Amino acid sequence: MTSKPEMTASEIAGAVTSRKMSALDATEAALARIKQRDTILNAFTDVTADRARAKARAIDADIAAGKAVGPLAGVPFAVKNLFDVAGLPTRAGSKINRDLAPAKRDATLIERMEAAGAVLVGALNMGEYAYDFTGENIHDGPSRNPHDTTRMSGGSSGGSGSAVGGALVPIALGSDTNGSIRVPSSFCGIFGLKPTYGRLSRARSFPFVASLDHLGPFARSVTDLALAYDAMQGSDADDGACTTRGLEPTLPLIANPVSDLRIAIAGGHFQKNVFPEAVEAVSRVAKALGATDVVDVPEASRARAAAYVITTTEGASLHLDRLRKRPNDFDPAVRDRLIAGAMVPAALVDRAQKFRRWYRAQFAEIFKSVDVLLAPATPCTAPKLGQINFNLDGVELPVRANIGIHTQPISFIGLPVVAVPVPLEPLPIGVQIICAPWREDIALRVAYALEKMGVAAAPAPRGL
Repeated sequence: MTSKPEMTASEIAGAVTSRKMSALDATEAALARIKQRDTILNAFTDVTADRARAKARAIDADIAAGKAVGPLAGVPFAVKNLFDVAGLPTRAGSKINRDLAPAKRDATLIERMEAAGAVLVGALNMGEYAYDFTGENIHDGPSRNPHDTTRMSGGSSGGSGSAVGGALVPIALGSDTNGSIRVPSSFCGIFGLKPTYGRLSRARSFPFVASLDHLGPFARSVTDLALAYDAMQGSDADDGACTTRGLEPTLPLIANPVSDLRIAIAGGHFQKNVFPEAVEAVSRVAKALGATDVVDVPEASRARAAAYVITTTEGASLHLDRLRKRPNDFDPAVRDRLIAGAMVPAALVDRAQKFRRWYRAQFAEIFKSVDVLLAPATPCTAPKLGQINFNLDGVELPVRANIGIHTQPISFIGLPVVAVPVPLEPLPIGVQIICAPWREDIALRVAYALEKMGVAAAPAPRGL
């Protein structure tokens, strides 16, 4: 048996465990796909072929010896290049970080994926220092959309979205500060999970905004998403935000019925500044789930503004030394936003933080009467590479600033979200399944139900 691009992670693991296919064969097939397709997609910045083959051979040896292997046995995966990968400098999409010494140890989430039997095949392209919604990197070039390679993959985890949407690997890991998992999921037509803030360890990954950063998986099926998520769960003393929750498996729960759930459509801000395709995607999802109630989310636009304040100021603080010493080695767009953040008055930051506490309390009230909120993941399908503005109802809006208009008010308070792909023509677009803190299980149940109904699905790549 040989590994085909459309094989899911669960299918690969089942074939490897049953010895219908070797882990090495699955790895070689992924490496061959990367070699063939990544010249077009530009998703990878590093391919760890020798490491991957060694890991695959070790898995095959364990199986031959009758030893237990994990639920992701032989499954190829890749990670956004802000994850520490032993032996590689942690680029974080930048020119400056390439001068760093190679990492001595893998990020916690890589260690957990490999403990479950997954095989790391490389590191992925991303927006510089994760401050990006487009997937366009001036140092490494843009990662491209697998459904139309003239279009954006989304950012900042653009390489992750491109690699999974393009079927190079069945699972990839990325980060999400203001939308960087959900935006590529939407543009590339795949499933993505932004977990609750503090749910998955960020240890040994390069930060952007510590109070907003999340790490999470991308996959082409909900089962694969849950497999990866469960493999990475667990507290970690190396990340101060991830020390209070134990393992809460979700895979056994995803097939549970959703008829008992109270599902509503997010109104107000989340129904503004959207193109017809985003309206259609939310409508299809809501109709399939029988959701008719609309819940207005108070002050979501202000939450987005506050998220910008916190993002720019915390990000600027992290990069001040680099900005002083090597300003010309930044992407100018990133550099200028960080410099602006360094000049934001402390009083405004304090107001943003106080507002965040109030806004979190408003959502706590909402989740007393609903279990799930539905909202667009992006206002539109993937724009063209290099596109500066889009026209919405006769108004020209900057693309880069507005792609995350519906994701920022959610990650601002760390809520769990599964982005589900709705396969419209000619391009897919995502819908956010938003739940209360620590209820990833509910978001995955809803995503699974939509997948089984055929409303949510990862289309085969069409641009390759």
